[in-house]
Amino acid sequence: MPRALWLLIIGMAVNVTGSSFLWPLNAIYIHDHLGKSLSVAGIVLMLNSAASVIGNLFGGNLFDKIGGYKSILLGIFITLLSLAGMTIWHGWPQYVVFLTIAGFGSGIVFPSMYAMAGSVWKEGGRKAFNAIYVAQNLGVALGAALGGLVASYSFQLIFLANALMYFIFMLIAVFGYRGINIHAAQHTSILKENGQVKSHAKLQALLILCTGYLLCWVGYVQWQSTIAAYTQEIGITLKEYSILWTINGALIVIGQPVLNRLVKPFEKSIKIQMVLGMAIFIVAFAVAASAHQFSGFLTAMGILTIGEMLIWPAVPTVADQLAPKGREGFYQGVVNSTATGGRMIGPLLGGILVDLNGMSMLFTMMICLFIVSIGTTLVYDRKLKEPKHIATKAN
Repeated sequence: MPRALWLLIIGMAVNVTGSSFLWPLNAIYIHDHLGKSLSVAGIVLMLNSAASVIGNLFGGNLFDKIGGYKSILLGIFITLLSLAGMTIWHGWPQYVVFLTIAGFGSGIVFPSMYAMAGSVWKEGGRKAFNAIYVAQNLGVALGAALGGLVASYSFQLIFLANALMYFIFMLIAVFGYRGINIHAAQHTSILKENGQVKSHAKLQALLILCTGYLLCWVGYVQWQSTIAAYTQEIGITLKEYSILWTINGALIVIGQPVLNRLVKPFEKSIKIQMVLGMAIFIVAFAVAASAHQFSGFLTAMGILTIGEMLIWPAVPTVADQLAPKGREGFYQGVVNSTATGGRMIGPLLGGILVDLNGMSMLFTMMICLFIVSIGTTLVYDRKLKEPKHIATKAN
């Protein structure tokens, strides 16, 4: 891989490690330390996700105008300022303000990181994006493990560690990304593409698929919000909860090659892979619903991770195959926005369900959403006249 890509990979790993100190613990901090309900925690996390969506759109447009280097530095500067403020003032409502600003700043960074990764190693194809994906999950594993350990001593140290990691990321970007030459014209921002999209079978297929994808994210994000708070109520420690995310990241980094071999018989039918992943999500939530000890949630997380590895990479792959030439950026933007939308809606919906009806209702409703997502996945390509567009490509 090119040296420039390695710098992007290292930067992504450091970036996500820093954010992973905090994001798995957000709901716990708001609920247990700030004394707010899960519904309020859901609203706060929704604001963070909404700001991230806006940051993504703004960052993509900015990349087209001023390039990746300046866009990344602007996003880092905004995020670092908010994290510095959060380190000093993390009460209510200052925490909400700084968390929302951090979501906007980090949202600016990610489009340029992905665009630059694809540009510096064009002959690598998806390998460049796979490398960034693995770097993200490595950051999740490291950050969650260290975050739980640090939080058990003091949440104040969590805020400080997050800010320090982002400062290191800034140094990597300032000195490492300056020489990465990217032709912005090669990429098209979501904002510009939006006006060009016409209704047709392929776009309709993607939107139907993304409906199920959205529902999957609504369920998945409960592990970062309502289920996180629930584990604290039943006596699972912060260290143990953070271990769940360490296992999640480690399984993705280590287990992806093994899983690729296991699903090889289904490699020509990506639909089967997605449906299988959603069915595994159902099993994971059924296990979590009956869990009352750490071992039960550890088992559920292991199962959930297998489903995640089948679904999350598959949807962007379908989008890539459905996208007409020159529209790849917009189609991937739809997928990314869908995922962020699920992360935005999920905590609020989950918090309301738990506050009104308890955890049993939450698990039941999430399983129902996964069943609906299986239905949308089975029918999304029904109107397509060229089935070859949905056949997966060999890795």
